[in-house]
Amino acid sequence: MTMKKIKNFLLFAMSVVAISSCTITTPVLVTDNVVGEKTGEASVSVLLGFIGPMDRDISIKKAAENGGITEVGSVDYSVRIGLLTSKYKTIVTGR
Repeated sequence: MTMKKIKNFLLFAMSVVAISSCTITTPVLVTDNVVGEKTGEASVSVLLGFIGPMDRDISIKKAAENGGITEVGSVDYSVRIGLLTSKYKTIVTGR
């Protein structure tokens, strides 16, 4: 490979990495309650890893309230990390 091809390949690879994002969802809690059909979410977006809204409430309680859930069956936590913004989300299921 010539130097020009190597430079072009490296530029392309860096561009793909820069615009891609990664999402990880993991279970946090499972209770003896029925998982149910209702789902509630509480999320926050953060710019540059630390600039975000001051009222960052992504608690299990807030997610349950958003979904109208009184008995929590399971809780998942999701993180989507991008180049400039990240999104943190709590997902609650129950009834």
